[in-house]
Order: sequence, then structure tokens, then C-alpha cells
Amino acid sequence: MSLNRSLINLDDIDKKILSILKRNGRDSVSKIANLVKLSVPATSDRIKKLEDLNIIKGYKAVVNSRKIGLDLSALITIISESSSDYETVIKYANQTDEIVECFATTGRGSHILIIQTQNTNSLEKLLRKIQAWPNVIRTETQIILSENKIFGNYLKK
Repeated sequence: MSLNRSLINLDDIDKKILSILKRNGRDSVSKIANLVKLSVPATSDRIKKLEDLNIIKGYKAVVNSRKIGLDLSALITIISESSSDYETVIKYANQTDEIVECFATTGRGSHILIIQTQNTNSLEKLLRKIQAWPNVIRTETQIILSENKIFGNYLKK
């Protein structure tokens, strides 16, 4: 692993470790060490370095939302009058439980939200809430029908 200003160059072993952890963040260090053909301490040191460099930002559970009553997922694009309330949109998104991710974007909208909610009635209430945020002219919503690829594993070689 070498540092070039803000860009961090990963070697093939680092990339393989990341690939393994992206598939299952709960794999033991000994299992990962076996897969990358390094000792457990060497593998542990590499993982620690990836964490210290904020390449690995954390570990989390992947929840099956439908099993807990959140049957509807959607992408919501926010179309704003101006960028004057850009930070306010982010603040409100962070305060809204149904919004699981918020991205600042280029194109038609200023932000894209990924949301999870119970049904179309709760989606409609959420849309009214978002449309009342400052400078929001309108929203465009795409309901997610199925998840076909999540947590992609692309690491440039």
C-alpha cells in the first residue's frame, strides 16, 4: 500500500482483503489470512491500516427490510429552486428515519434519497414532508421493484 497525496494505491492483497470483507464483514481474520495466503498478524495489520486510512469506514448489518415491515424502497430525486438550502436538505435527510441514504448529485436534481417505508400510504406522507422542505420545488420518485446487485465489489486492478 503506498500513499500518493490523497490517493491511496492498494496492492492486490489489500484489494482481495477488501473484496472478502465487502462480501462478509464478519469473516474472521484467520479465515481472511488463509484466503490471502498471509499470516494472521500480517493480515490483521493490513486490515488495521485500511481502517486507519479510512478505506474501511465501518462494518454494519445488512437488514432484510421486508422482514421487518418496510415493504417499499424508492429513489427520490429532489428538485430545488436554488442551492441556498443545500445544507438544510442534508440536515433534514439526516433527521428523517425513512431516509437511509442521501447523495448530492448533478443533473436534474440536487439530491437523491434512498428511502424505505411501509407502503404507498407512508410513502405519500414522506413525499409531502420532503416537498415542504425549503426551496424544494418538486420530487421525482422511482419505486424499487427488486434488488439485483447491492454492495458491488469493483476494485480496479
